[in-house]
Amino acid sequence: MKNIQLQLEKNGFVVLEDFFLPEEIDEMKSSGESLTSNLPPENERKIFNTVDQQQNKDEYFLDSAHKISYFFESEALGDNGELKIDSKISLNKVGHALHWLHPTFKKYTFDERIKEVAFQLNFQEPAVCQSMYIYKNPGLGSEVIAHQDATYLYVDPPKLVGIWVALDDATLENGCLWIAPGSHKSGVHRRYLRNKDSGSSELLVYDRPMPRYPASNFHAVPVRKGSCIVIDGLVVHYSKPNHSEKSRHAYTFHIIETKQTTYSKENWLQPPIRGFPLLYRN
Repeated sequence: MKNIQLQLEKNGFVVLEDFFLPEEIDEMKSSGESLTSNLPPENERKIFNTVDQQQNKDEYFLDSAHKISYFFESEALGDNGELKIDSKISLNKVGHALHWLHPTFKKYTFDERIKEVAFQLNFQEPAVCQSMYIYKNPGLGSEVIAHQDATYLYVDPPKLVGIWVALDDATLENGCLWIAPGSHKSGVHRRYLRNKDSGSSELLVYDRPMPRYPASNFHAVPVRKGSCIVIDGLVVHYSKPNHSEKSRHAYTFHIIETKQTTYSKENWLQPPIRGFPLLYRN
């Protein structure tokens, strides 16, 4: 973990290989797979897609902030929520409070190695604000459009990192991350906000159109199973669909600084009454 801070400042991301042991990765993946055997009833099933943004109108998405909620791939559900494919490959992601409500993910989120990463990045009172298990299943795993995490989890001044743990080998074929090195130095490009217009069907809105990012800005970041990618909240990144026959599961969560910062009240995800759980105190 040498010079994490310098690498993050230069490129906007850091790859930490072999961060978790193989048996720890297997435990996380097994826990993620087990979630597919306890799906919500048909009338409560919701799709998640970063292209169509159907969740903008969905109370279920807003309510997922402090629960374990299930989001399906668009191809997985019929008109009435019935499954069109095997349940084991039907999910896009599960979020957003696995780090607090699921014992396995809580254990690894608040692991001493994660605390050491935050310490090296000069976090003083870091808190974990959200977490997700991302499936990216074979042939179904959908695209995640280019974005900055700070668009969704804005902190002033910006002090936010994502921790992205590869539970499978992430390759060019199965949808590894693509990152634009240095893009974290250009500020927050747009915000995703709670809609103040009570008469609108859109519960969540962007404050400006999506920027255009040249493809040449991005570098593929394939990593081995067990690797951890630390992602600056301002760096632009995306992933392509998984058209391969191999899964690309990942566990990811976000850490914010709470000391001498302001977490925006306009963010879609708001802290629970007790506040976000502090990394160093759990």
